[in-house]
Amino acid sequence: MSQDIDFQFTEPNGITLHTAVAGPEDGPLVILLHGFPEFWYGWRNQIEPLARAGYRVIVPDQRGYNLSDKPTGIENYTIDKLRDDIIGIIDAMGREKAAIIGHDWGGAVAWYLAATRPELVERLIAINIPHPEAMKKIMLRYPPQWLKSSYMAFFQLPQLPEAVLAGNNYRLMKQALLKTSKTEVFSDSDLEKYEEAWSQEGSITAMLNWYRAIRYGGLSAFDGEKIDVPVRIIWGMGDQFLSMKSAKASLEYCENGELIFAGEATHWVNHEQPSLVNKQIINFLSK
Repeated sequence: MSQDIDFQFTEPNGITLHTAVAGPEDGPLVILLHGFPEFWYGWRNQIEPLARAGYRVIVPDQRGYNLSDKPTGIENYTIDKLRDDIIGIIDAMGREKAAIIGHDWGGAVAWYLAATRPELVERLIAINIPHPEAMKKIMLRYPPQWLKSSYMAFFQLPQLPEAVLAGNNYRLMKQALLKTSKTEVFSDSDLEKYEEAWSQEGSITAMLNWYRAIRYGGLSAFDGEKIDVPVRIIWGMGDQFLSMKSAKASLEYCENGELIFAGEATHWVNHEQPSLVNKQIINFLSK
């Protein structure tokens, strides 16, 4: 991992976000958005290659995660607020738009930003996260996706999920990373860094509030109109959380979309096959 990463605190949307920053200040802006249960470190294999390619790379700990603010209350984690954090980052960088790359929940924010404020998005790369409308469609038609997504229902419960996830030094969370990824992808050192992030006061509740805020219906703001910015979906075929059917269905919601499947990869493809993912990202951004 590059040693040429600066860490800054920005205040994009009434809160303070901790961000990793790399690459030339005048390079095209690329914002990398992590998902659950990661933080900026989840993009460690992408930051240096993108910076070397000339991009200005911004990787926030999104609200509720690691060293960023963790406002109390489920209502502070609606998709509109998550999107507006990223809009605030673009503004803080003095830019008019950015390429947005998102994995898991970060990808949901990226899809939403591209759908509702397309003028701010140069290009969109979604990694193992379907367009939310495609997700809803597949859940209605493909019952196995209900099983894959059952943990989301558990997360809606008050307090119990916090106790279960934090118990035994975050044992369940560590096992979830290890058991749903390829062998030796997450090292002991990596897991220590994740535990440190999860141990920040209020982190687990804030992270779960992303899921709990779904009940506020923000994702229903997708009106069926196709996203008209260029989209590339990168998908690890062994994803235990999300069906490949949802990846394919996502193309129906893109005016200009393409889907790249990565064999021998899981939900954590950006960790498992960084060379492939980095090549696909840089190739797409340079078009």
